[in-house]
Amino acid sequence: MKNATLLTSIILAIICLTSCKEVKQVSKEKTTEKLPNIVFILSDDQAWTDYGFMGHKFIKTPNLDKLAAESRTFTRGYVPTSLCSPSLASIITGVYPRDHMVLGNDRVLPDNVVENNRAWDMPWRSENYEHVIRNFKKLETLPKILKDKGYLSFQTGKWWIGNYANGGFDYGMTHGDPNRGGRHGDYGLEIGRKGMDTLYSYIDLALEKKKPFFAWYAPFLPHSPHNPPESLLQKYRKSAPSEYVAKYWAMCEWFDNTCGDLMNYIDEKGETENTLFVYVCDNGWVQNENDANYNPISKQAPYDYGLRTPIMFKWKGKIMPFHDDRSLVSSLDMVPTVLALLGIERPNALDGINVLDKNELENREAIFGEIYNHDFNTVEESLKYKMVMTDPYKLIVPNSKNRPNEQVQLFNIYEDPLEQTDIANKKPSVVKALKKKIEESWKK
Repeated sequence: MKNATLLTSIILAIICLTSCKEVKQVSKEKTTEKLPNIVFILSDDQAWTDYGFMGHKFIKTPNLDKLAAESRTFTRGYVPTSLCSPSLASIITGVYPRDHMVLGNDRVLPDNVVENNRAWDMPWRSENYEHVIRNFKKLETLPKILKDKGYLSFQTGKWWIGNYANGGFDYGMTHGDPNRGGRHGDYGLEIGRKGMDTLYSYIDLALEKKKPFFAWYAPFLPHSPHNPPESLLQKYRKSAPSEYVAKYWAMCEWFDNTCGDLMNYIDEKGETENTLFVYVCDNGWVQNENDANYNPISKQAPYDYGLRTPIMFKWKGKIMPFHDDRSLVSSLDMVPTVLALLGIERPNALDGINVLDKNELENREAIFGEIYNHDFNTVEESLKYKMVMTDPYKLIVPNSKNRPNEQVQLFNIYEDPLEQTDIANKKPSVVKALKKKIEESWKK
């Protein structure tokens, strides 16, 4: 019996040692699990209606249609402001403009003299904006957060905050030197329009170094100048109401083509299953039929034509594709959602949520927006509108100082997605309740 007991003890000890070794090995494998590449694809000046998968009758976007079909696609996405510089700053930081303080495109002080509405061309523009850049460099950005996980980050396309390094990127196309024309992207604006080779080189570098990468692809597309390839323009001349509209529609397809090129390149490298794609547009655009300008209901406006955008998250095999036409999401959600997927703790300063978390999404009551003057100084001086979006209402509150002749507007954005009928006078209790939500948001 003693020998049997001793033999049993030895067997149990061997099993225990083997099991412990296996547990340690599993734990080690979890900590060294391959991290996904992350690709942010950002459209520039495109209305939420102007995609094939969003129902446009003429614009062809087959590559983005395919991305939408393979993604958790939120068709009721929003950016917090309808102007590129503050919108992009919110995407990379995950906070509202009032927090990152990039309120507009150009900073104008009270004693500055602006000639011909061209603040961007004034000799003092870069000096004024240096204050904005210094403040921005103190903030957390997604590339900075990802450094601790070993990511290489690179910037291409639109970038307003000086040199790419100011956002925490390791590599980039934008030098930001005002003496060489640096303002909103400089060499970065060539990506897409003049090919994709620089971005491909960055991807190759990361793969060579065996590093996960974060790519910021924010091409100057379909942004004006609307000068699409002639082959694309010919497709739309017959169906568009004017040459101006035909050019804009063709630009949307040109942008879509570049997105397809990028996704195909990553697929050719065998990285599709290990890449998280996130899509958003920085702000909307409605093309005038009779000139090259945009309609004032879109860019820089508080309406959905300026603010609404589809937002997509694709990670093959990890995120189940689903087309969500009801939930309200924001570009502020992009950073916290990415961090959640990577298992990185969310910084307290972030204003968004993890939209892939069912509880967080279902418990969300509202998302907010704010719009400032294109040429800005302080929040108080430059604020034009505050907005709140709920299910089903959207409230627009003009700042009486900057918009003294405008009234509060209320829309049912689910029944009236083009915001044709203001119902503020019919629903005073809703207006009061939503004003309170805005006030509470700003107190935070």
